[in-house]
Amino acid sequence: MTRLDADDAVATETSVECAGPRTLLLEAREVPLGGVRAMSVHRALPQRDLPLVGAWCFLDRFGPQETRMRVEPHPHIGLQTVTWPYLGDVRHRDSVGSDVVVRRGALNLMTSGAGISHSEYSVGTDAAPLDALQLWVALPESRRHGGPAFEQHAVLPEVGLPALAGAPGEATVVLGELAGVASPATVYTPIVGAELRIPAGATVRVPLESAWEHALVAVYGQAEVTAEDGAGAVVLDAAHLLYLGTHRDEVVVSSPAGATLFLLGGEPFEDDVVMWWNFVGRTHEEIVEAREAWEAGAERFGRVVDHGDERIPAPPLPAVRLTRRRRRL
Repeated sequence: MTRLDADDAVATETSVECAGPRTLLLEAREVPLGGVRAMSVHRALPQRDLPLVGAWCFLDRFGPQETRMRVEPHPHIGLQTVTWPYLGDVRHRDSVGSDVVVRRGALNLMTSGAGISHSEYSVGTDAAPLDALQLWVALPESRRHGGPAFEQHAVLPEVGLPALAGAPGEATVVLGELAGVASPATVYTPIVGAELRIPAGATVRVPLESAWEHALVAVYGQAEVTAEDGAGAVVLDAAHLLYLGTHRDEVVVSSPAGATLFLLGGEPFEDDVVMWWNFVGRTHEEIVEAREAWEAGAERFGRVVDHGDERIPAPPLPAVRLTRRRRRL
């Protein structure tokens, strides 16, 4: 999905190292995406003080709402888009020739490399219920200059979450690895993205890789998260992201009425990034070059299947130099 709101990257302080456990509840903000049929999303990443969790650099929840999505061709660089639907069908088309329907249960993973473009349309002509997570993974230096790709995975592995009380939970390993079980999707950094399902009245253990940093977001329902650092239980709902930091082997999650959560985490990323519009780079100059290439119709971004000249124009650059987003927690 394109970011029709192009906020500026303005953090200039020295980065704080990600070292040790945290229990920080950070509020997601509502962002209007504009357009003829305006949509709003709830954005949990990036946060001003927390630009990345591992390689995860962006997390939007678009829904639950009734709408007709129509996102015209737009570009990306330096990232992977991870689309994890909950409700509704969306047609994805891109410049590597993909033309697929995005629906519940299937992971849709698009790797931009140095440049890709794509569109997203609701299936059908009328407004319909829609709910999904859209996440971005920053590509490391070793992959971000490469070619574009797209893959869809309809079968993903499951992991049991041991119960301390009530019934055990379940996790779907969407991306990367959890508890020694790996998703078939292509990744370029040590990472995890997993949907967690907590039964009503249950308390379960969620295993974590101690050297990685992690965060949790609630999708449906409300959960209590207890970490071993003595901070006590934190109530997590769909309006917040709970940042857990590093050096944790597990967290304990309970839910009186049942809940669906999403776990994201990974090895702390190799670099600070510059994020602007749909681009993830390392310098102001890279972003300027990519914007100019898109506006000029350069071959770098290709042509989206079955589209003509329709496209989303790049917004104007801010009047300040874009700088790297730096951790300040």
